[in-house]
Amino acid sequence: MFKMYSFKNYRFRLCLFVIAITVIGISIIGSALESVQDRQIAGMVIGLFFMVFMSLFDYSILLKLVWPMYFANLILLAAVIFAGESSHGASRWIEIAGIQFQPSELSKIVVILFFAAFFMKYQEQISTLRALAITAVLILLPLGLTLKQPDLSTTIVTALIFITLLFIAGISYKIIGIAAAICIPAAVILLYIIMQPDQKIIQSYQLTRILAWRYPKKYPSEAYQQQNSIMAIGSGQLWGKGLNNDSFDSVKNGNFISEPHTDFIFSVASEELGFVGAAVIVVLLMLIALECVLIGRKAKDLSGRLICCGMAAWIGFQSFVNICVTTGLLPNTGLTLPFVSYGLTSLVSLYIGIGIVLNVGLQPKKY
Repeated sequence: MFKMYSFKNYRFRLCLFVIAITVIGISIIGSALESVQDRQIAGMVIGLFFMVFMSLFDYSILLKLVWPMYFANLILLAAVIFAGESSHGASRWIEIAGIQFQPSELSKIVVILFFAAFFMKYQEQISTLRALAITAVLILLPLGLTLKQPDLSTTIVTALIFITLLFIAGISYKIIGIAAAICIPAAVILLYIIMQPDQKIIQSYQLTRILAWRYPKKYPSEAYQQQNSIMAIGSGQLWGKGLNNDSFDSVKNGNFISEPHTDFIFSVASEELGFVGAAVIVVLLMLIALECVLIGRKAKDLSGRLICCGMAAWIGFQSFVNICVTTGLLPNTGLTLPFVSYGLTSLVSLYIGIGIVLNVGLQPKKY
């Protein structure tokens, strides 16, 4: 099997970026909540194993298994709703054979692989009404089950990944224009309806988060997370206060940052590593996404290109949303920062995705 690989094209640079940002994340997690640092280290070791394994496993074989993977994904997402572990009013985790994991994170990989294979097969018919209708049904099933948990933020990121795949697959620009003409006014109307007190579209706590973001002075108890996050980011100044510092004026040390090791880890990073450290994290995330795109440009087929662009979209959109939340540019969504935030399912899933991208890079198109 290895004979068909061109190992001179193995992207060690991408591996280096991924390992570097994970190590930074582990260091920050140790400062934010030391008790879970060892588990994140274990997650990195497991992730590295899967990354290397998947980088040597022909992605073409994976694409032949997308239908069983798709239905298994739906079963797991449904199981979370009925038998999942609850936390903060949401059921997002499930335990199988003593292992607790978050199916919605694995769902992102399945969506990327499934539609990479699907769009590859129906590339010529992708802009037809029949193909679009089938595609809509296939994506709405996992999105609907994820939203039902409820997990609006992951639903949005998965939808953005799908839209990216649809665009890269070559959907007609005419259809894109028609969709934009319909969706933009619809989004404005939807936002207006959501802001009404008697609306039934989103959960009450989700509406409260939006209102607290828009009117923080009117909702101080709900807006404190983001306000304290912004304060922490600003207090780090250029070089930060240092990891594991005991500074009395630290927002993190005063326990004023909620979920410092997960959703708001960028706040901790900014306070302790300063603007320079935060910029390093942002640049590394950008470089990882860029490497995925560059590998995709040289992929031997459309499916490989879609896999790479799908991973770039996952990392890019999720990073953008997380950082916007911590800086107060978007409402609080409860979304982790890729490779940096604590979370074994998220970390291992990302490493698996990077491994598949590396395998695409080992099979470039022939010129």
